Amino acid sequence: MNVLMKQYNWVSSTREQLFRYCETLNPADYIKELGEFGGNSIRNLHVHVAECYQSWLGIFGLKKNITLVEPSSVNKVQEIRQIFNEINNLVYEFINKFEGNWDYILTGYVPWSHQEEGLTAMWLYTHTITHEFHHKGQIVSMGRQLGYIPLDTDLIAPSELKEFNIDLY
Repeated sequence: MNVLMKQYNWVSSTREQLFRYCETLNPADYIKELGEFGGNSIRNLHVHVAECYQSWLGIFGLKKNITLVEPSSVNKVQEIRQIFNEINNLVYEFINKFEGNWDYILTGYVPWSHQEEGLTAMWLYTHTITHEFHHKGQIVSMGRQLGYIPLDTDLIAPSELKEFNIDLY
């Protein structure tokens, strides 16, 4: 199995732990906007992470015509879980397309520039997974602020991966 595919499987298994945690939240707390986090909610951050994958890997990297997910379309953890099933397919497609060619430079317009930017396939992949882990930490902090005790959402240890049907080796 491709090493980046394995890495992404670890990322998605950790995401599953976060989804399980979020399912313990009161549904009103899942969508509650917190001023301390710029008016974001846990749901909004989940959607933001999904949109990052759609934007960078789907639109910029694969040149797909994708309608970005909107927070208003998600009200339950199960709904964002379904969106991430689609994200998983997008990531697998991206990994398969650029396997062995991670230094390939893709060009397009980016939010921070009025000019085209050249970014490697490896940069795009790395950005999206590190972006997800950054916001995972914020989601856990938001849950704490709302009075919930989070599960361990660090990268799952190899001994625990069997629960997620992840092939470690």
